[in-house]
Amino acid sequence: MKYVSTRGRAPVLSFDDALLAGLAADGGLYVPEAWPQLSKAEIQALRGISYDELTARVCRPFLSGGATEAAFPDLARDAFSRFDHPAVAPLRQIGPGLWLLELFHGPTLSFKDYALQLVGRLFDTVLAERDRRVTVIGATSGDTGSAAIEALKDRERIEAFILHPKGRVSEVQRRQMTTVAANNIHNVAVEGTFDDCQDLVKAMFNDAQFRARTDLTAVNSINWARVMVQVVYYFAAAVALGAPQQPVTFAVPTGNFGNVLAGWVARRMGLPVTGFVVASNRNDILTRFYSEGEMRLQPVQPTLSPSMDIQISSNFERLLFELYGRRGELLARAMDRFRKRGRVRFGAERWRRFHKLFTGHALDDAETVAVIRQIYETTGELLDPHTAIGLAAGIARHDVRKGPLIAVATAHPAKFPDAVEKATGIRPRLPSRLADLYAREERLTTLPNELGRIEDFIVHRLNERAAA
Repeated sequence: MKYVSTRGRAPVLSFDDALLAGLAADGGLYVPEAWPQLSKAEIQALRGISYDELTARVCRPFLSGGATEAAFPDLARDAFSRFDHPAVAPLRQIGPGLWLLELFHGPTLSFKDYALQLVGRLFDTVLAERDRRVTVIGATSGDTGSAAIEALKDRERIEAFILHPKGRVSEVQRRQMTTVAANNIHNVAVEGTFDDCQDLVKAMFNDAQFRARTDLTAVNSINWARVMVQVVYYFAAAVALGAPQQPVTFAVPTGNFGNVLAGWVARRMGLPVTGFVVASNRNDILTRFYSEGEMRLQPVQPTLSPSMDIQISSNFERLLFELYGRRGELLARAMDRFRKRGRVRFGAERWRRFHKLFTGHALDDAETVAVIRQIYETTGELLDPHTAIGLAAGIARHDVRKGPLIAVATAHPAKFPDAVEKATGIRPRLPSRLADLYAREERLTTLPNELGRIEDFIVHRLNERAAA
């Protein structure tokens, strides 16, 4: 399997090379040269097997020809052994035809653990085989950062710099990042928004001299390996409810579009999915695109669901690449217009094709609180605000009489205790292994939203670490 850039001007790479590259040299995102297909018999054969074995089978076609291919089953077994639930990604029924896919049983209580625990091990394997060291750079709206830090801490060949928007993540999210006492982890609070952090990461990759000097790579979902591993839990959930004979619909709380894109990839591989509900908060650029056919930037508004406080959904580019018939040069021009003007239309036919599979729906904070309260009063389930938005959007847009609805539960409610307490009067507790989180010492550096300042900080830290 080879990987190509969505912008069409970067070298074609193997899986291992795409893993280490992160962002393509032309500013695009790597995607498989062709989408592998699983037959109905192969999908049915996934029933009843362990989650790590399912991961190995679903991901195997993407790894073909890479050094990580032979090691992958053992890496998956090791990664998921740290999860708290024996099913790893269990389904919980909360109503007729209505299911929650619980993706918060990993080390940092977020769906980001499912990919990053494995991606960290993949990095180790490739770096050891090539005798290399890398600098990992990541931007987070809250959950990616802690999951990446947990996956990369104390890895000898990696220095990790994680950027988060100062004051725009929950206290639990921040502390899960800043209290990890590992010398190879460096936290930066950026005076700006998540989109600013994400732009800084992309700017560093586009700075060829800095990229070469630091041997830069990424753990955001701009890295294809993140999306690949997330594809697995869509297969796990659908197969548990009767796939390939029974089609399902997914409702996904969405910020950077990586999670719902993974579901789309599963469908492209043959999983019977009737559609996806793309759930947003007040930062509803994707919902507005669904309604109006235009991507239009607006200022980012802080909400009770900070992991979705995003206007530029990077992974949407991977879907657009398909809608543009894989013509990277056309997509590159469209994305340039979007960056320059803050708005773009991709054409009526592409919008109609998007409409066939995706539905958009947004909730504001008041509606989010009401949903958390309602679900608790009717089912006894405590939901974090992101999961609540996804569930409510799915209920609003899908008739369960036409098939099961699976709402993706992306985080443990204890990661957002203020919102949950506001809605229900109950302050959810962290698991015992995180009970002392608020007492742990924090380590972070606050920097302005300036590329030069942040690049200088990274180089200075790398020099300090090299001299230690």
